[in-house]
Amino acid sequence: MPKKGEVSIIEKRCKGCNICATYCPKKILGLREDGKMEVKDPDNCIACDLCELRCPDYAIKVEVKENNE
Repeated sequence: MPKKGEVSIIEKRCKGCNICATYCPKKILGLREDGKMEVKDPDNCIACDLCELRCPDYAIKVEVKENNE
């Protein structure tokens, strides 16, 4: 069964560079009107950690969720 993840964004660190969204294979991240990142489609996160690994400001954390199905 594929992994599921929960992405959290530390807003005070995010500068809206969009690098995380560029590397996300499921395209769950996007820019808000204020220029900060947001999780637009949290249910499709596969916990690949690419957004967390690529964020130059350590503004993203990915946690693997327990699969209760």
